[in-house]
Amino acid sequence: MSGTAAFDGAPERGTINFSVGQPSADLLPLKLLGSAGERFFGDAAPFDLNYGQRQGDARFRAALSAFLEAASGPPVDPDSLMLTGGISQALDFACGRLTRPGDVVFVEEPSYPYSFQIFRDHGLDVVGVPMDGAGMDVGRLERLLAERRPKIVYTIPAFHNPTGQVMARDRRDRLVALSREHGFVIVADEVYQHLYHGDPPPQSFGTQVGAGHVLSLGTFSKILAPGLRLGWIQGSPDLMKTLLSSGALVSGGNFNHFTSHVVRKLMESGELAAFVAQLRVSYSERAQAMDAALRKHLAGIARWQKPGGGYFFWLELPEGADCASLEAAARAAGTGFLPGNACSTSAGLRHCLRLSFAHYTVPDIHEGIARLRKAFIK
Repeated sequence: MSGTAAFDGAPERGTINFSVGQPSADLLPLKLLGSAGERFFGDAAPFDLNYGQRQGDARFRAALSAFLEAASGPPVDPDSLMLTGGISQALDFACGRLTRPGDVVFVEEPSYPYSFQIFRDHGLDVVGVPMDGAGMDVGRLERLLAERRPKIVYTIPAFHNPTGQVMARDRRDRLVALSREHGFVIVADEVYQHLYHGDPPPQSFGTQVGAGHVLSLGTFSKILAPGLRLGWIQGSPDLMKTLLSSGALVSGGNFNHFTSHVVRKLMESGELAAFVAQLRVSYSERAQAMDAALRKHLAGIARWQKPGGGYFFWLELPEGADCASLEAAARAAGTGFLPGNACSTSAGLRHCLRLSFAHYTVPDIHEGIARLRKAFIK
């Protein structure tokens, strides 16, 4: 069993809590969304506020396909896209449609801590697959496939949460080939695909949905605002048919019809693409600040690699250290982190911790890492 991780929520006032994996207030686009909402209501028809199509409004899917094409290059069929209520809802929904209690899901070790509860809510047996610096160790995965038959292999291939790693192109291709050979579905959580700081990652798993065993999950939570609770699934016709036959969709249409109209306005105008480009600059500056602060305050105490995108640094202390036991000292110093055991399928990785640079400005990042040093050297 992994360690316990609860939703981050808002940090305590006066603390600089690097466990919080959400944008800071200055990065939340109130005016941009307000303007988009006004434009929607200015030309909306009454039926735009009725139940939406099960797969999502056709205009939204057309705008999303154009946005994804511009970001990655290959054409995106709007019919391969389905509207969701964000990635957590999409992951829960996919588990409900594709698995039964007792089925096996393979995940990276470590992995996104809040995914574990979703899998266990569906009665799934969660099995960790090690990582080695270039994403999931597909060689280890192949050996595990000789012993277990997963229904799903869940991966965060671009700027992984929590490690920041990027799965290499050849591993992605091998993983797709294995999915066809062994009959499992790849569920690729591509939440950070667009948030690179320098070179972009390999093309999304969405470009491989034609293989028939791939679902790519995307979201506007990290590239616009988490409170929108809006995202998408991209998949093959057969998988899409399975998903769209859900009673919840048949009963009430897609999950977030109204919000999709507002976001559609931002995609059609090009404002979303421009906003994402600004986010890349802001997050790159914050990642650089955290790397500099870590080198100043924690060199010789911890090891890390500066991520090329996403939100997170993954730190390793010497073997035998227990980061969970350091949480109280960090709180007393006015800071915080997510201990590695919360990200482990087996409560391991206790000498590791995750830090997010997304929620704080550059000066706060420097101050928070200085506080963290005080907690670690007592």
